[in-house]
Amino acid sequence: MDHYRVDPNSRIDLNNFESYYTGEISKKEGRAQLKDYRQTLMDLQELLYAENKRQVLIVLQGIDTSGKDGTIRNVFGDVNPQGTHVVNFKVPTRHELAHDYLWRVHQHTPAKGDIVIFNRSHYEDVLVVRVHNLVPEDVWEKRYHHINEFERLLVDEGVTILKFFLHISQQRQAERLLARLDRPTKRWKFNPADLDERQHWDAYQAAFEAMLSKTSTPWAPWYLIPSDRKWYRNLAVASVIVNTLKGLDMQFPEEVPDIDSYRETLQAMIGDDAA
Repeated sequence: MDHYRVDPNSRIDLNNFESYYTGEISKKEGRAQLKDYRQTLMDLQELLYAENKRQVLIVLQGIDTSGKDGTIRNVFGDVNPQGTHVVNFKVPTRHELAHDYLWRVHQHTPAKGDIVIFNRSHYEDVLVVRVHNLVPEDVWEKRYHHINEFERLLVDEGVTILKFFLHISQQRQAERLLARLDRPTKRWKFNPADLDERQHWDAYQAAFEAMLSKTSTPWAPWYLIPSDRKWYRNLAVASVIVNTLKGLDMQFPEEVPDIDSYRETLQAMIGDDAA
């Protein structure tokens, strides 16, 4: 886990991080491990839901095609949807713009027993807003502090926050955009605007670096995940989540007193029904 964690107050240069890194593990081994992690995550999510004392917020950020949707599908595919929710933050509506920029986000933070996954998040307000000059610099610059304190509030209220930046290369992004055109079932995902956004690649990289450097905190750390290889991306994210949930030392609620006596009652009911 520490391999991916961004140290607080560190200066991040994404050129120093290999987006194609896969460690010392093969793809076959990685997929086998992911299968185990998915089973463990399913069990831990059930425990979280049953205990009903803690909340977990997962934040996924990354440039287009970095794999936010794929990560959700491949890491959380086995969990109970009753206690797991995905929120996708699109362009703010007129009603949302009439409030402060964190208003729409706070409404979707997790309740006790829940895991909430943000597919994009409040960090859009220091990313796309910065790159496209949607607000002045003296406005978005203050938001790093706002966000840190907002997340501190959530943590103080019992939320565990894990933030993942899915790091891909510019070449891999182009390959994935082309793959959408080559597969008829994926063409609906292709948006010509994605090509326009590629013209701002360097500006986005600078915005990502500032985000990671200024908002990875002891209470809400960023994890910088190599994401050129989808299988490794999924494995890395799953490993961080599973190990973090294990560390919460969650417990099932206490049993009903004298629970064995109810077994006898139920067995008798079954006997009566069979007769």
